[in-house]
Amino acid sequence: MNLAVVLAALVLLLAIGAALYNSLVSARLRVREAWSAIDVQLQRRASLIPNLVEVVKGYAAYERETITKVTDARGALAGAAGPTAAARANAALTGALAPIFALAEAYPALQANERYAQLQRDLADTENKIAYARNYYNGAVEIYNVRIQRFPALIVAGPLGYHPAEFFSAEADAGRPVGVAL
Repeated sequence: MNLAVVLAALVLLLAIGAALYNSLVSARLRVREAWSAIDVQLQRRASLIPNLVEVVKGYAAYERETITKVTDARGALAGAAGPTAAARANAALTGALAPIFALAEAYPALQANERYAQLQRDLADTENKIAYARNYYNGAVEIYNVRIQRFPALIVAGPLGYHPAEFFSAEADAGRPVGVAL
């Protein structure tokens, strides 16, 4: 009888351990999948930038510094590794794009260009998708981080290589309006 109780307790502990491990694996995979969604949208956004730059170049040839800033910011976003670096690079690209859109005010022919208007719509759509993906990702990160820090999972999470994931957040001053000089 004692052997049966010990075996039952051992089976129960193994079942709990397996359930814990499976929940950690699921949470980590959800974070990776959510990051992939952000990455896809950031790549989509970055792929639209060269087209926008080409259209603007035709109308505003002397705005070389603005175009260079956008190109550099796009390169930084493409090379960003991890949520913190990607968030920082994304904020820099957003700031660099503001003067490009302000150029339309100075160049009415650019504003009337259908290709430019379509690129603006595509970028706005992509921004909305990035915001949705960021919310989904941050929700997955929150669930994962809570899961690995709760008892009893915290006992096994660290030794098994489960460490807190980074949130994808905006820079502290990202909510402020961007100043545009024309």
